[in-house]
Amino acid sequence: MRRSILFLSLSLVLLIAAACGGTTAPTPQVVRETVVVEVTKEVEKVVQATVVVEKVVEKEVQKVVEVLGLPEVNPLQVSGDIIVAGSSTVFPLTERMAERFRDEGYAGNITIDSIGSGAGFERFCKAGESDIANASRAIKESEVESCRSIGREPIEFRVGTDALAVVVNPQNDWIGSAGITVAELARIFSNQATNWADINPAWPNQPIKRFSPGTDSGTFDYFIEAVMDPNFDKKGEEALLSAANLQLSEDDNVLVQGVSGDLYAIGYFGFAYFEENRASLRDLAIEGVAPSVDSVNAGEYPLARPLFIYSDPGVMAAKPQVAAFINFYLSFVDDEVIDVGYFPAATDALNTARQNWLNAAGQ
Repeated sequence: MRRSILFLSLSLVLLIAAACGGTTAPTPQVVRETVVVEVTKEVEKVVQATVVVEKVVEKEVQKVVEVLGLPEVNPLQVSGDIIVAGSSTVFPLTERMAERFRDEGYAGNITIDSIGSGAGFERFCKAGESDIANASRAIKESEVESCRSIGREPIEFRVGTDALAVVVNPQNDWIGSAGITVAELARIFSNQATNWADINPAWPNQPIKRFSPGTDSGTFDYFIEAVMDPNFDKKGEEALLSAANLQLSEDDNVLVQGVSGDLYAIGYFGFAYFEENRASLRDLAIEGVAPSVDSVNAGEYPLARPLFIYSDPGVMAAKPQVAAFINFYLSFVDDEVIDVGYFPAATDALNTARQNWLNAAGQ
């Protein structure tokens, strides 16, 4: 920078000297010093302006990632019962938040039924019997219409991220550490394969025992959408449901027991259930990537999905305890989600959920 300024200064000196014929111009040193000072000031202005712009940009970035706060909730001051139903995947996370709510003073009752996302939306949107719906998928338009038909407007709250765990018996020694591909996983759960050897001739010529969440489960819906449909021209559900040796259950513990008890079994469910039963199961890498905090947050694990709870502004107004619990849930979920076995939602997604709460609560 100094060399550039000096070169510019000398150039200006020569131009001035030439213009004046070299008779009355001041000495080169005087002119050089004057010009250098002026140019330096201009450079300083540019540098200062750049610093200001950089500081402004930094502030804007901080605003984007800053977590949105909610009004403080004192569980000791909350009364009244709360009814929750839906996803078996979200169940352990909501259960953990309910336990913490009680531990910090809430004296009411929180009923949480694990019945699957679809059944949970039916109870919330058709029967109007629950206050909160747990869901491992986004609500469908048909379910939104069902809610509106009974005067409810479903409000979505993102609470975390799940990595779908694909698991086998721990004695399975034919699938290596690289795991399987999504295409292989689709064939394994389809009517196109009966034995393991149908997938890979080097694998045992023994029947594949398949364990899958039931059709009311959001996990089932996600598996069809992410794994089966892309490999079976959007007829993935048919290919899975017509496969041999298939057991469906809305209870993930049944799936855990089935896979852990049969050498030739394979299943899938939310990562939290694998974490709880890690000693009796083996999880598979998918496309060479194993599910973990790092791989999920980096977007590398191909079977990651969002987790939600839903409620309604009318319910939240009529039952303040519901609004208080959702507020508490969104305020402290990041403290609990990893220990439960899931992963935090991105900050902007959690901010959106908190803003949805403020909007629904009229704040």
